[in-house]
Amino acid sequence: MKQIKNYSQTGFTLLELLVVLGIIAMLAGIVGPQVMKHMGESKTKAAKVQIEDLAATLDMYKLDLGTYPTTEEGLKALIESPDSAKRWNGPYLRKSKIPLDPWQQEYRYVSPGEHGKFDLFTLGADLKEGGEGEDQDIVSWQ
Repeated sequence: MKQIKNYSQTGFTLLELLVVLGIIAMLAGIVGPQVMKHMGESKTKAAKVQIEDLAATLDMYKLDLGTYPTTEEGLKALIESPDSAKRWNGPYLRKSKIPLDPWQQEYRYVSPGEHGKFDLFTLGADLKEGGEGEDQDIVSWQ
């Protein structure tokens, strides 16, 4: 006698898939903005840490040479000896290039500064002075 095999189809119906996609979309709508908010905050914190590290490195440069690099020499003096530097003992950074800020812009350096021996800062995500949140300026003098 011939046996009849009973095949049952398994899987999801279109309605079940649409319900799951709807739930995922709702979660993304709730969680997504919170994640983006924290990502902006982390970039701001990263910029503060980098500025503190660069400021400490500039202090090491000053210990060796007696002065901070001029505005014209800039932060490049931390990785390459300026022509005027007789006791340069660098490079002062581990990497062979100056780090960019979290928004992929160069840090701004002025020496002598308006707020101290030097001013080291970034303008944030909007590249304009002032701002709040991710657009705020991150500075070495506060």
